[in-house]
Amino acid sequence: MKLEILYFAWVRERIGQPRETIETDAPTVAALVKELSAREERYALAFSDLSALRVAVDQELTDYDATLSDAREIAFFPPMTGG
Repeated sequence: MKLEILYFAWVRERIGQPRETIETDAPTVAALVKELSAREERYALAFSDLSALRVAVDQELTDYDATLSDAREIAFFPPMTGG
């Protein structure tokens, strides 16, 4: 399947780009992260601490065990704070 991957804040800085389109057969977000982390050191660094990252599938916040069967967009970003 073809996925648009979006990276925000320090995730974007570590990976070196704000977005990319990839082809993958990953069934879950966790499998996608594993696949991306194996690509290069910069991806491994960005995904080294998943507790410091949130993920959204098609603009809905979800967990890493979420399936990607019909997904078109995945976004990775640090937790938000506000006041």
